[in-house]
Amino acid sequence: MLVDIISRIRRNHALEHATIHMLTAKYRGFNAQGNAAHNGFYLNIYGDLPEEAVVAAVEEAYQRLKRGEHHLAVHPNCGTALLATATMATLAAQASFSWEQKKQGRPSIDLNVFLNGFPTAVLAVVLALIISKPIGLALQANYTTDGDLGPLQLRRIERIRPSFITRLFQLLLTPGQAKQATAYKITTGY
Repeated sequence: MLVDIISRIRRNHALEHATIHMLTAKYRGFNAQGNAAHNGFYLNIYGDLPEEAVVAAVEEAYQRLKRGEHHLAVHPNCGTALLATATMATLAAQASFSWEQKKQGRPSIDLNVFLNGFPTAVLAVVLALIISKPIGLALQANYTTDGDLGPLQLRRIERIRPSFITRLFQLLLTPGQAKQATAYKITTGY
């Protein structure tokens, strides 16, 4: 049962990404954010896109994934990629400061450790940022998405009232911009 739920989430996550790919190929001046679940996904659009465009994008994404265009399941702005980047950058900085602390024989990280370790930490973070992108994409391709939709079927595409989370992401993704927030619930099933 758990394996089935995870499989559905991964397939819906792939469909979410493919939908965003379809939209960005045809439209400019908007931001999008989604969340996959076992029974579909939620899609938040920040900008002026007609509902028909969103419905058409979901349907095209579904058809293209079904035809084998599995590369559409991976998106560079996915939370998986962002999490991989943040984790690797944090670990790189922490390792640099810990190494400097050990090198100086200090019991804790103090101002001297920080100042001497800072250039190395910056370099380590830059390297982590560079190598994290392909790692984040690989994590998506192999663990958090599945471009093979299998028996997954589209059931319903409906516009819903934007939630608190939608409004929060609106502030994060479009700071200082007056972009309209529109939310959709895409329901799938077997």
